[in-house]
Amino acid sequence: MRQVRGRTALRKWQSVVLLLAGLLIWQPGTALDYKAMTELVAQRWGQTGANRVKSWQSMLQEGLRPESSDMERLTLVNTFFNKNIRFGSDMEVWEQEDYWATPLETLGRGAGDCEDFAIAKYFSLLALGIPDPKLRFVYVRATLQQGQTVRVEPHMVLAYYKSAGAEPLVLDNLTSIIAIASQRSDLIPVYSFNKEGYFNGVLRTAMGRGTRLSRWEDLLVRTANEGF
Repeated sequence: MRQVRGRTALRKWQSVVLLLAGLLIWQPGTALDYKAMTELVAQRWGQTGANRVKSWQSMLQEGLRPESSDMERLTLVNTFFNKNIRFGSDMEVWEQEDYWATPLETLGRGAGDCEDFAIAKYFSLLALGIPDPKLRFVYVRATLQQGQTVRVEPHMVLAYYKSAGAEPLVLDNLTSIIAIASQRSDLIPVYSFNKEGYFNGVLRTAMGRGTRLSRWEDLLVRTANEGF
């Protein structure tokens, strides 16, 4: 699969953390208006997109069963998006060099790049009651092999921490297998982040907080307008 490249990708990942500083606009456990979301997607992207939202709703409702474990919820979300969303670059999907899609935009188009997968999974897991501190976006360098060709490219995954300091599980659009970070030798973590700030690698000391950027504020507004 293709991934975003070079300096544009690095700037993108450095900016992603700033989205999380404003995520308190929507709190985990807040009821989602699925009917309004489905209608919104139907207006923008037609019935096919609306059907994906309905499938997403069914997946979330399954995950909200009281007996569901965190691992079952992670698996449901990771599998759903990897199965129902195809990978596409921002230029291919949005005809823009650098675009951050909301979860409904990703569902509506049925396509997105790696950070769109991570964002959609993140919001879905919050909706399933996974506490925000257990989740981090991780910027990695991924080793990809196609035939005899091996290349290293910027990539984004979502990490889940069972407890503070625990080795995280990795949710990745490249595979529906959820593995602990040490089992993903193809991924070299550069830094991770959540709304608390940057972290060196996936386990080390926090590197500090960032400041908000208008691009992330725009994404937060669009996400809030969609019902999150």
